[in-house]
Amino acid sequence: MTTAPAAADFPVLWPVPTRWADNDHYGHVNNVAYYSFFDTAVNGWLMSATGTDIRELDAVGVVAETSCRFLAQLSFPDELRVGIAVEKLGTSSIVYSLAVFRVAGGPEAGRGGAGGPEAGRDDNRDELVAAASGRFVHVYVDSATRRPVPIPPDIRAVVEPLTA
Repeated sequence: MTTAPAAADFPVLWPVPTRWADNDHYGHVNNVAYYSFFDTAVNGWLMSATGTDIRELDAVGVVAETSCRFLAQLSFPDELRVGIAVEKLGTSSIVYSLAVFRVAGGPEAGRGGAGGPEAGRDDNRDELVAAASGRFVHVYVDSATRRPVPIPPDIRAVVEPLTA
């Protein structure tokens, strides 16, 4: 049995809200929403950290692989932080180590925006409860040809400090 991830193991904790539509018939966040949390956090953080609209780069990161291990259920209106770290940085790919944490104490406990210079930082790491851990692989491809290309320098510059 593996242990739950700790927020302290992630250099970035990106805020992602749950939405009413994330809940399924069983009253908890449906499993497919976790992949959306991963995608939203990684790409939101990349855009904030680089100051670039990554959709307009000559090379774009496409998801080649993703996985998720569920640890605890979530439900709207839980407030979340997605932990982001880099497991491996290659020439044209990035393997992210991710975790979804619920802000303990309910929706009022984790108020704060996703913008500004403090985005992705959370000083209350002890109040975060692990709900899932995962892996996310971006492969960078030419926007026109969709053939693999090197990771854009702007992306590499912000991702390198997150390597484990």
